[in-house]
Amino acid sequence: MQRESHAIIIGGSLAGLLASRVLAKHFDRVSIVERDFLPEKPAPRPGIPQSCHLHILLNRGRIILEEFFPGWENELIAAGAPSLDPRSIGWFSPAGWAPQFSPDLNDLIMFSRDLVDWQIRRRLAENTNVHFLEGGTVRGLLANASRAEIAGVSVCFRDRHNPGNIHTENLNADLVVDAGGKVSKTPQWLKSLGYEPPQETVINAFVGYASRIYKCSGKLSDTAPVFVSTSPPFRNRGGAIFPIEGNRWLVTLAGGDRDYPPTDEAGFLEFARTLPTPTIYHPIKDAEAITPVYSYRGTENRLRHYDRLSRYPENLAVIGHAVCAFNPVYGQGMTVAALDAQMLDKCLQKQRERYPEGDLTGFARQFQQKLAKLHTVPWTFAISQDSRYRGSTGAKLNLATRLTIDYMDLVLKVLVSDAKVCQAFLEVLHMIESPGVLFSPSIAVKAIGQLVTVRQKA
Repeated sequence: MQRESHAIIIGGSLAGLLASRVLAKHFDRVSIVERDFLPEKPAPRPGIPQSCHLHILLNRGRIILEEFFPGWENELIAAGAPSLDPRSIGWFSPAGWAPQFSPDLNDLIMFSRDLVDWQIRRRLAENTNVHFLEGGTVRGLLANASRAEIAGVSVCFRDRHNPGNIHTENLNADLVVDAGGKVSKTPQWLKSLGYEPPQETVINAFVGYASRIYKCSGKLSDTAPVFVSTSPPFRNRGGAIFPIEGNRWLVTLAGGDRDYPPTDEAGFLEFARTLPTPTIYHPIKDAEAITPVYSYRGTENRLRHYDRLSRYPENLAVIGHAVCAFNPVYGQGMTVAALDAQMLDKCLQKQRERYPEGDLTGFARQFQQKLAKLHTVPWTFAISQDSRYRGSTGAKLNLATRLTIDYMDLVLKVLVSDAKVCQAFLEVLHMIESPGVLFSPSIAVKAIGQLVTVRQKA
């Protein structure tokens, strides 16, 4: 009788949930070890401290999630998530108001993070081979005698009804996937097994954000959703106002270089008033708030270079923020989590083609190397933006990256008066097109023309 194959995921974050959807195709049993006890309805939980803030799923991410969970978008809308015509959304870019978004862009579905996670958990529950192990904290990795292969995890479980009742279990697995976020302990666990931990690159612009939810009434009933971008080093403040499910509006304010938005009501409103456009302040100054102001400042970009390790154990994959975490203000995190899961699927499929009997030899190293390449574009985008802040630390940009930053400044100036360039930029931003599109001759001529115009004015 053939042995049942088993995969374990550390962490029930979005990255972990999407990875479990993929692993359910390739393994007989999938276990998600989650430290929290999961809510039965959409609600915040300790393991997702950023859940109270604005979340955006870019078009590329939407496509992948719809492939993973057919009908997912319609279910979100049925749960009350607003579907917004892109032409109704305003964008105050670093160079000013951008043209009206093209109707060619997909509608933007807005939601709370709590709703998305809850809905995906419901869909995963339809898979009889996916199991949530709640209240479990992974304490370490299990390895074979030579320590060349990871064989499972050691988990400390708390009782939901009696938290003082704790017991430890060793869970065996053919593959362990760490989706434990920025607080991942895999570097320490590898060191305890005799491996070098990965080097880390950390770039911090000291961006903080604060959010509050308002009841949709009064001026908010007629408000248009708006993004207000920061423009460091000249303008460190930005924000957004968008409707979410439950007939509510979510407002998120952001500031870099430690210019953090306050968490008291008067300070929050004053911060909104100082933005370069009143389109956020005016609707909320007399609106009815239904939550406190929540703040979050863990926004540093952190890249762990697992792909560069000279020795790496078999049967261990690290995904999501556990390997590459971005400043969330750029809205890439959810989509990159989807891309990570898609890459996991592709690599496992190729492994099965090579070894139909299920041998995973060589898979872990190959996956981390491919994942590193996948993260190059979103990582470069995030650190290029954050390096503009005067107080940013850790950024060591080469000449090519600096020239690219200067070029993108010119593109941003062009797009405020050129709808086609704006459309191309948004398609790159939504990860539908390659950044190379913005270097096409038709756009490059316009961008360089901006440089000539600036010099003539000078």
